[in-house]
Amino acid sequence: MSRSRWLPNQHGAWAMLAVPFLAGTFLGRPRWIHLPLLAAWLLGYLAVYHAQQWLRLTRISRNPKAPRRHVRPAWVFGAAASAVGLGLAATHPWLLLAAACAAPFVAVNSLYAYANRERALLNGLAAVVPACGMLLVALRLGGGAWGAGLAPALACLLYFGGTVPYVKTMIRERNSRAYYRSSVACHAVAVAAAALLNPWLAVPFALYLLRAALLPGRGLKVGVVGAVEVLGSLALLGTVLAAF
Repeated sequence: MSRSRWLPNQHGAWAMLAVPFLAGTFLGRPRWIHLPLLAAWLLGYLAVYHAQQWLRLTRISRNPKAPRRHVRPAWVFGAAASAVGLGLAATHPWLLLAAACAAPFVAVNSLYAYANRERALLNGLAAVVPACGMLLVALRLGGGAWGAGLAPALACLLYFGGTVPYVKTMIRERNSRAYYRSSVACHAVAVAAAALLNPWLAVPFALYLLRAALLPGRGLKVGVVGAVEVLGSLALLGTVLAAF
């Protein structure tokens, strides 16, 4: 199995994994212990990804070798994530509770993977919740209070939750007026909700609304769509750090 096939080509997922983590780290006090937390977080994602791909291919593939290519990465990444994670939990036992809170969402994603419905809207939204919850974990590990992270975590949830229907309007559901209207409506609500969290958040969220309203139907390439989302993620990170 080539090295490139060990790492999923999921650019949006990487942004969703990184931005809340970095926001929580720098809203608190960055510490060396954030490095093993980041390692456990990314290794855990990779292990879950390959395990879910194994589930999906086991059910749908007629080639018995197809699902097997995910077994080794799942075990390697899973063992590494467990080793690092249990080491962290030995000194910070509350991390086990945080992992338990994420488990139901991982289970939902696994069920969708087994059903070969990974592109379902609810599956995407379920993946967003634990990713944004990592902001609270990183903040707490840096000595911050849980309460101080709620508004920034909700801001991340509003943004990444909105990207789920928006990206569909740009690619798989680009001809669906229902998806387009729903995406624009969700982004309009997000602007108001973000402004309640902090008035400065209204600025990037207004831009997110504009991109949701104006970009679908323009035939943008997937790479361009991804680049826009990278800029959106960076704008969110910068605004959250400045606002809170």
